[in-house]
Amino acid sequence: TGAQQSATVANPASGASSDLLPHFQLEPEDVYIVKNKAVSLACRATPATQIYFKCNGEWVHQGDHVTQHSTDRGTGLPVMEVRIEVTRQQVEKIFGLEEYWCQCVAWSSSGTTKSQKAFVRIAYLRKNFEQEPTAREVSIEQGIVLPCRPPEGIPPAEVEWLRNEELVDPALDSNVYVTPEHSLVLRQARLADTANYTCVAKNIVARRRSASAAIIVYVNGGWSTWTQWSGCSTSCGRGWQKRSRTCTNPTPLNGGAFCEGQNVQKTACTTLCPVDGAWSEWSKWSECGAECTHWRSRECSEPAPRNGGRDCHGPELDTRNCTSELCTHAAPGAEDVALYVGLVAVAVCLVLLLLVGVLVYCRKKGGLDADVADSSILTAGFQPVSIKPSKADNPSLLTIQPDLSTTTMTYQGSLCPRQDGPAKLQLPNGHLLSPLGAGRHTLHHSSPAAEGADFVARLSTQSYFRSLPRSTNNMAYGTFNFLGGRLMIPNTGISLLIPPDAIPRGKIYEVYLTLHKQEEVRLPLAGCQTLLSPIVSCGPPGVLLTRPAILAMGHCVEASAENWSIRLKKQSCEGTWEDVLQLGAEPCTELYYCQLEAQACYVFTEQLGRFALVGESLSMAASKRLKLVLFAPAACPSLEYNIRVYCLSDTQDVLKEVIQLEKQLGGQLIGAPRVLHFKDSYHNLRLSIHDMPSSLWKSKLLASYQEIPFYHIWSGLQPFLHCTFTLERLSTSTCELACKIWVWQVEGDGQSFTVNFNIAKDTRFSDWLVPDEVGTPALVGPSAFKIPFLIRQKIISSLDPPGTRGADWRTLAQKLNLDSHLSFFASKPSPTAMILNLWEARHFPNGNLSQLAAAVAEVGKQDSALFSEAEC
Repeated sequence: TGAQQSATVANPASGASSDLLPHFQLEPEDVYIVKNKAVSLACRATPATQIYFKCNGEWVHQGDHVTQHSTDRGTGLPVMEVRIEVTRQQVEKIFGLEEYWCQCVAWSSSGTTKSQKAFVRIAYLRKNFEQEPTAREVSIEQGIVLPCRPPEGIPPAEVEWLRNEELVDPALDSNVYVTPEHSLVLRQARLADTANYTCVAKNIVARRRSASAAIIVYVNGGWSTWTQWSGCSTSCGRGWQKRSRTCTNPTPLNGGAFCEGQNVQKTACTTLCPVDGAWSEWSKWSECGAECTHWRSRECSEPAPRNGGRDCHGPELDTRNCTSELCTHAAPGAEDVALYVGLVAVAVCLVLLLLVGVLVYCRKKGGLDADVADSSILTAGFQPVSIKPSKADNPSLLTIQPDLSTTTMTYQGSLCPRQDGPAKLQLPNGHLLSPLGAGRHTLHHSSPAAEGADFVARLSTQSYFRSLPRSTNNMAYGTFNFLGGRLMIPNTGISLLIPPDAIPRGKIYEVYLTLHKQEEVRLPLAGCQTLLSPIVSCGPPGVLLTRPAILAMGHCVEASAENWSIRLKKQSCEGTWEDVLQLGAEPCTELYYCQLEAQACYVFTEQLGRFALVGESLSMAASKRLKLVLFAPAACPSLEYNIRVYCLSDTQDVLKEVIQLEKQLGGQLIGAPRVLHFKDSYHNLRLSIHDMPSSLWKSKLLASYQEIPFYHIWSGLQPFLHCTFTLERLSTSTCELACKIWVWQVEGDGQSFTVNFNIAKDTRFSDWLVPDEVGTPALVGPSAFKIPFLIRQKIISSLDPPGTRGADWRTLAQKLNLDSHLSFFASKPSPTAMILNLWEARHFPNGNLSQLAAAVAEVGKQDSALFSEAEC
């Protein structure tokens, strides 16, 4: 019965469906073939009597269809559903011609209906990105764009970003967004954004990762505010003060730039020196008063205390009894007794003074003749000479022989420098080649009276010279008369020129020249001061010179008026060091003058003593020259090998000392010396070694560099410092050493040495060493000068008087490039003599007399050609 009812119901529907076109309840959709897996297409239509698939215009075989019939429960109409499978091979047959598509065609009694086309595509995703993100370093708060173009694929790939392997979600971070072109944008870079970023592309086939891009967000350093100025470095006089700042606002991070500029500023300062008060002399006693007392007073005014100095201690007023306390109880006539007693005492004193005067006069009368006395400070062992006439048969003979018959004399003067002296010897004027007088001229000189050890032993007995060296290695000495001479300490650049007529005629001096070690003679340095030259003594200091001697010594300053204040210091008899000259501000009336050249200075002095050149830096650009020298053992039997890097003041005397030390150590020079300009910037000196072949050598240095503190170089007492690099070769057969050694001042000048030599037999740098000491430390008389004595006298007598057309000593100074010293030359009795003395000091022993003769000839003196004759 139920079947019949169903059929009954169905029959009307069947009749109704004959009037309807089929419509699709399910249409085929686009699908992708992944790898080799076939895909299924389905369609369903009602009412439909037949459904077939057509792919790319061709009907699919009936046997490839899977059909399923059913009835729509709502309408009772028949429903047909058809499925087919499409394989990769089917699609690949037409690949490249057109896309593969399929559609359903459904029939009913009323007609046909076609479904939409469904495209079947082979899915893929290529491996290589078309554009990958790149690593970048960006400043904080700067915008960042990381591009990403994913690989080609079907279906198109979706893109996501990873930060340190964690997914970047723009919804959770407002500072991040992804553009439609898949680029990642960071609006403002933050320190937290420093990370590795990866672009990820994926579809139904695969998932691809780009190369990671490292993003570093750096912070450039910024200066903090300056600190307050420090107090002045000295409590009295000129010093310096400084202030500093740090690169912490902000601190550089992640490789950000360090702050530019100086972290320390320095300026000169002057503190008023406190002056303690001192009493004036007592006034005279007042008249005896009615109370039998008198008084005297004094004031705290010589000087008065100022600038915080201490007041005078003691009473301002002094009173005492003026009658030996007999005033109120004295008997009649007591005043007369006191008067008589006083007169007798005065008479006794006068007699005693007269006796003392007579004794002193007698002693002086029987003493030594001062004009003949030797002015040496020595007490024994020296035989002076006198000027003796030549033989009558040979009036032109220059005899230079000591007179051993003269009585031994000793120096009677003070050991301290004289502040006054007789007027300078004025030479006569005349033509350059005016004839000499008919008188006979016999010239004498003497040699040292004792060996060096005896000389030093005698000299050291004097209290002022107990700090002199006990050896003669750094000492020269000789005996000189009015002909003058020269003392030299070989290989140091130190010499003392005693010009002719500097020693008064009839006097003979035994003179010495000494080089001191800085650590033995402590020269006090304050503030920004530094020693620029060796410390040199010449003496004895109390002798009388009628013309300035010239002391020559090296220095290590890169002189400039805006960066340096340079002073010549001299030690007094009491041992204190005093400024006797400020270079560039020389008064012409003083006893000292200095000619400063690139590597040496020439000091004119009329008082012998102990001298040094000291500089005070006025800015951080002030620099002094350091010489860098490399030494290593000449023989190396062990595996260890030491390279010694010396940093020394760029003067010949210090280099000589280092070479003597290395000869004792058995060292050899392994590189050409270099010069480094060391600035007053408070920065240390660093030394490092690099580029050693690790298969042959290794360094035992634990740190990356060694360091010499700034103040050890600028203000230290050692003229040279050194660092040692200890290396170890891995085999005793290794003899070739190649490396680089860097020496530099932090934020300043630097030098590098390329070391490449054989440690067993390489001696190619030995030529750089100064030769062994040769030559004569003391030259006496004419042999000490390039200009012959008689020709010198004629030049002086010709050029000292003012010329009619300016042809005088001023023109000669200009020709010799000495015109900046005209005021000094003019202050002397013989300006020409000063010019010739300076020429001798600068050009001995290799001076070219022809050039000097040419300069004289240009002044207008035609007879200057006689120079060449005089040389013969």
